[in-house]
Amino acid sequence: MAAVYSGISFKLKSKTTSWEDKLKLAHFAWISHQCVLPNKEQVLLDWARQSLIAFYKKKLELKEDIVERLWIYIDNILHSRRLQNLLKNGKTINLQISLVKIINERVAEFSLSESQRSTCAMLSCCQGILSTPALAVIYTARQELLVALLSQLCRLACRQPGGAEVAQLFEVIHLALGHYLLIQQQQVNPRRAFAEVTGHLLQPCLVLRHLLSGGTWTQGQLRQALSRDVRSQIEAMLRAGAFQPELLSSYKEELLDQQQGDTKIGAMKSLLAPMDTVIARLVDPGYCEPSLRAAVIASSVALLYKLFLDSYVKEGNQLLCFQVLPRLFGCLRISQLQEEHVSALTTSDWTSELLVVEQLLTSVANNNIYNIAADRIRHGEAQFHFYRRVAELLINHSQASVPAWFRCLKALMSLNHLILEPDLDDLLASAWIDAEVTDLRTRKAQEALIHTLFQTYGKLRQVPRLFEEILGVLCRPAAEALRQPVLASGPSRVLRECLLELPPSQILDTWSLVLEKFQSLVLPYLRGDADMALKSLSLSSLLHCIMFNMRSLDSSTPVPIIRRMQRTMDRMLQELVKPLLDLLLEPPRPELEPWLRKVSDSALLLSYTWAQVDTMLSINCSQYQSASGALTDAVVEIPGLPSLLPGVETHHWKKIEKFTAQFDSLSKYCLEQLYLQKMKRTLVETSFQSEEALCALRRDAAYILGSGRESLNQRTTASWDGQVGTVSTLTYPVAHWHLVVSNLTIVISYLCPNDVRSLASVLLRTLPMSKAQEGSAEEEPSITLEKISSAVLHSPLFPEMQPLHSAFLLCLTEGCASVLRSGAQGDPSLLGQQLPWLFEKEHTIVTLWENRFAKVGPEGVEPKGEIAQNLLSLVKSDFPVQLGGEQLESILGFLEVISALQLDSLLAPYHVHYFLLLLSTAVSKLGAPCPCPLSLRCLMTCYRLLGYLQRGKSARSVLKILYVSEIFEITLTSLFKASSRFSVDTDDPSWLEFLQVIGTFLEQLLQMLIQTKLSLVLNFGKIVAFLRTLYTEATSGKQVETQNPRGQQLLLVSLTKLCQVLGPLVQERKQQQEPSGALSALLPEAVLQTGAVLSLCWARGAQGRRLPSALISSVSALLEADVGQRSTHRTDVSLATGERLPSHTAFYQDVYSQLLSGLPALAGDPQSFQAAMRFLTLFLLAPELHPKKDAVFISMFHSVRKVLADPAVSGQAIQDLEPHLGALFTQMLEVGTTEDFRMVMQYVLQGLDVSNMWKADVQATLAAITLIKLLLSCPLSGEKASLFWRVSPQIVMALTLQNREACQEQPVPLAVVGPILDVLAALLRQGEATISNPHHVSLAFSILLTVPLDHLKPAEYGSVFLRVHNVLFSILQCHPKVMLKAIPSFLNCFNRLVFSVMHEGRQKDKGSTDDLSVVLECARLVERMYSHIAARAEEFTVFFPFMVAQYVTEVQKVTLYPAVKGLLQEGIYLILDLCIEPDVQFLRVSLQPGVRDIFKELYNDYAKYHKAKHEGERRYAA
Repeated sequence: MAAVYSGISFKLKSKTTSWEDKLKLAHFAWISHQCVLPNKEQVLLDWARQSLIAFYKKKLELKEDIVERLWIYIDNILHSRRLQNLLKNGKTINLQISLVKIINERVAEFSLSESQRSTCAMLSCCQGILSTPALAVIYTARQELLVALLSQLCRLACRQPGGAEVAQLFEVIHLALGHYLLIQQQQVNPRRAFAEVTGHLLQPCLVLRHLLSGGTWTQGQLRQALSRDVRSQIEAMLRAGAFQPELLSSYKEELLDQQQGDTKIGAMKSLLAPMDTVIARLVDPGYCEPSLRAAVIASSVALLYKLFLDSYVKEGNQLLCFQVLPRLFGCLRISQLQEEHVSALTTSDWTSELLVVEQLLTSVANNNIYNIAADRIRHGEAQFHFYRRVAELLINHSQASVPAWFRCLKALMSLNHLILEPDLDDLLASAWIDAEVTDLRTRKAQEALIHTLFQTYGKLRQVPRLFEEILGVLCRPAAEALRQPVLASGPSRVLRECLLELPPSQILDTWSLVLEKFQSLVLPYLRGDADMALKSLSLSSLLHCIMFNMRSLDSSTPVPIIRRMQRTMDRMLQELVKPLLDLLLEPPRPELEPWLRKVSDSALLLSYTWAQVDTMLSINCSQYQSASGALTDAVVEIPGLPSLLPGVETHHWKKIEKFTAQFDSLSKYCLEQLYLQKMKRTLVETSFQSEEALCALRRDAAYILGSGRESLNQRTTASWDGQVGTVSTLTYPVAHWHLVVSNLTIVISYLCPNDVRSLASVLLRTLPMSKAQEGSAEEEPSITLEKISSAVLHSPLFPEMQPLHSAFLLCLTEGCASVLRSGAQGDPSLLGQQLPWLFEKEHTIVTLWENRFAKVGPEGVEPKGEIAQNLLSLVKSDFPVQLGGEQLESILGFLEVISALQLDSLLAPYHVHYFLLLLSTAVSKLGAPCPCPLSLRCLMTCYRLLGYLQRGKSARSVLKILYVSEIFEITLTSLFKASSRFSVDTDDPSWLEFLQVIGTFLEQLLQMLIQTKLSLVLNFGKIVAFLRTLYTEATSGKQVETQNPRGQQLLLVSLTKLCQVLGPLVQERKQQQEPSGALSALLPEAVLQTGAVLSLCWARGAQGRRLPSALISSVSALLEADVGQRSTHRTDVSLATGERLPSHTAFYQDVYSQLLSGLPALAGDPQSFQAAMRFLTLFLLAPELHPKKDAVFISMFHSVRKVLADPAVSGQAIQDLEPHLGALFTQMLEVGTTEDFRMVMQYVLQGLDVSNMWKADVQATLAAITLIKLLLSCPLSGEKASLFWRVSPQIVMALTLQNREACQEQPVPLAVVGPILDVLAALLRQGEATISNPHHVSLAFSILLTVPLDHLKPAEYGSVFLRVHNVLFSILQCHPKVMLKAIPSFLNCFNRLVFSVMHEGRQKDKGSTDDLSVVLECARLVERMYSHIAARAEEFTVFFPFMVAQYVTEVQKVTLYPAVKGLLQEGIYLILDLCIEPDVQFLRVSLQPGVRDIFKELYNDYAKYHKAKHEGERRYAA
């Protein structure tokens, strides 16, 4: 056969052989072992290479398909395992430069043409060469080939190809860049490296980086990690090529104009202008598409400046680093705006270019390039003049819609405020006062700029200078109507922060300045001028902000400041406030109405501000003499405000009030504030309890509330930012409601009942009735009617405001009752007699309950029957209230509000009223259009609230009008009828949740009956009798289809709750030897009915895939009650009981077998699993129920093992189920025999067999480990305990082997390692007295040393660390003798913990500190372990110096977060406490020089802080 194949090479070269046959022969020759061509691999590769070269040199004509297959053939060879093995064994394969040149030519061709033929195959060949070091040497040896390839690959990528070749192309670029970076590192000729990068790579790489940064390719086309790696490689390549350290002298020669006439011309003389070269290549117009050019240049400018700074920024090079800045800035389009039209740049263009300017200025600030003094003294303010040019450019071409524009100005202000000061007025106008900013991000940037402005001038103590410019801009002629409010929330907050830091003198300077401008530039020209009126309002807002946010004067303030304040206040009142108020007294004319409204806004804002500040100064500063004087009784009689603004007549206020009442405006809001201020002044006076004062307070409160009553009826959705200056017609209702609510504690006491009811009505009306109305958390913080009302509703003070709270409760019940009345069917007068709480006035019915309870007394008994009979008759017939979909939605809205109230603290009349209202809602008939989920939600909410009410302090008041049995009957009768109309499956989660809510409510009813001890036998007898009737109805259908399964479930829930409550009650009475004959007689009947209904429901529920938890809980309750009653009557078992037992026994056994078989399926539902565990525990404790043919212990154990070994059950689910399994296991081990326990231990050891890990049967191992944890949680004694601890050495050995196998896998299965450590710690703790062999304890160290502590996620790291620490602590505390002999091993394990905390707690270049809390907790554990070691000083004495040495050696390698470092240092200080002087000297001598410095610093801190502190404590200790 060898002879046959030896002629293949001749056939491949033969012209007569077709190319199809040649390719088949070549492929066969490559894969066949029978082909014995000498140097076969080289021959076949050369044949394919020569064929391609001949084709591309036009010496051979081939079809495109054949060419592509030749590339694929070469690619298959290059990627074959055979070739890799040959190269690994040292064989040489020569690719030839001609093949590489062909590849480069093809890449260049692809980058210029649209053709995609053979692209993937050729790129795969290229990847195969570059990814194999032995083949890639052909590129690395000929550097120019790699540069050409890289350049063309980047140009190909810049064409933005799509499809499958994108990922492959970038993989090749990644490999090529990696090789070129290695070459750059070995390059000894910096001129060549610079020429290669700038000549061939700079342009395509900058374009490619821009495309990658802009997210041109999606995650599906290109992995983010690969994109990020390629960008990083491009940046590293550009820095290593264009900004090498060796080029620093050339950059200095070019940029700093250094004359070196006497210096010899070196090898670098031809590179005199590297920056010009880079910039020339950057701005060259031909290397990318015109649409991309500007964006590429912009992004590249920031990158190049960053790379330049990274390479050359250091002390002394600041001027050099600056000189690059103007040249790079000159590449941006905005730098040539003088020659271009501004309209040529769109907002998007401005955004991209300004972002670059921001990055440049930020780099200047971060690298301390601009030193104001050095620039002025040494460099003739070269930098300052450049920044001034940038500032002029920005201010002359305002871009207030672009956030980066504000950030650029902020950066310039941070560099030097003098840069912007010449244009400060234009800056304030364009960036603040005249700016139209609506976008939230832009507003944030604007606020940051204004904050920097005020902060800078505040530090310079030049705030008056800044305000002079602000006032100059405000007072310029302008279209005031187009301006936004000067002091919106952002600027106002910034100004407030600034003013709080200023001394009073500067505040007064600023205040006086505003007054002067107001008087000289606005007030004389105000009459009739609408623009001037708007200016006056802006200045008034500014004055308000200044006066409200200055630091208050007090008695310690210097007298000159107080006097000056006094003069300023008097001047403002006489020269500004009163003249403005006088303008309002002119006869109103229709054409002047808009002007008059703005003037009134300004006048009343200043009046309110002056009054507020005057009051504040009067209270805080005893030396301040208020111009308004003290408030006297004579003044209170006047219903106006002369006491607050002296010199203004009462009839003038009447005119002003009459005018402002016509509009919702700022002036009306300020007038309300003035009345509120008057109320506060009145309350401060000692005589405010006089009748005149109280009358005045009531008038003022009524005015405040009545002023905005009509506006609140409009139900506006507007939002308000909380600033007085932004109150308008639109936002006035919100501002008014905010004013009323904020001062409720003052106002509420003086409102008449009608006003209180009106207030409660508004509160209810403005509450959000759905989640959609509450707004999203991402919205800008603002105040709305809904938010204000929600805050009141949830305020702890709301119940304390008794009048409002009571009125609100009545409004709420009226709202619910009105909805219920709208669904009423029948004679209204008759219904009014039957359901008076729905049809009578709310205050009337509440008064009725108050009177009835007053007659009965707190402990009396009201004759019951009337209400219950009415409700029962209505529910049994057909309840006359039917609710449709819209009505249900309305009711649900009201119920959500009720849920927010504190129903448990209601007074008795309100409690009864709400109980009846909620019960009426719950028993209402739900109309056909109502969707079932809505109906269920409404019913669930009603019964939840009823249960909440019955836990309240007035719960007994309901029992004065209704028996518990009657509530029980009303509820279940209604629910039973409603359930037949529900179109919901019996296993639907919403229905099961509903059943749980009903069960909780019924249980609370029965528990309340027991607590009150009111007619127990009568009520329980009626309940049992009613349930008997209900049982008959529920099972009356002859066919299963005609029965009501949901009704049966409701009946089962009620019977279950009856058994759960009645059973323990009967047992408790028997134990206390109280008479319980009647109650005992009721229990068997309840058990009998429960068993019958349960059998029906179980038969239906068992058909489903999973049994519901409620059903299993019912079986448990039945079994518990059944066992309880049999134990009670064990002495005299009746015939009936004896007949009943077998049927129940069979049922229990059936349930038992079903639960055992379905237990793994229940593991996913913790509630069902818990219920199943409860039943199995009870079944286990009732031996008379056990099947005769089956061992219950063995069956239960195997069922639990199935759960633990089930792969579908997650580790977290097992962990959640452990407490329930533990309760079952405790009972199992109590009743089980020693043989049973021996069987359990046998299965444990089988599960721990290391062969399970080899077979990848992880679940078997985890099941065994969980079984050990369960056994350790059980109280073992006697022979079982002895057997367990005899086996424990085998368990420890098995855990060691399991852990070793697990830790060899990658990634390490922490789901196995974690439980192993838990079990090991528990074994060591509980085996303190029983594990006698030290070797078995020492095995724990080998486990700890193999557990990984690195390359873990924060949560995983914290979990593993805690478990390792627990094992170590268990050894330290419980096995001190073993530890004494193995201290080195102990310290090795402990040092792993210490070093891992240092590694995880190091300061990282990138990433957040969100996960630092995990590391801090671990550091605390390390500190605690240090303290435990220090407490055993005698045992560790020899090792203390080595512990310190290891600590400082490791801490030298990292920079820790201060919090982590502090905790670790506190621990090591405890060890240093125990180091004697020779130990310290030994460390100083033996440590390495760098480590020695760390130790010296550590010891100095120890001596300075820790040692000194403790010596001081010992000095005063007994």
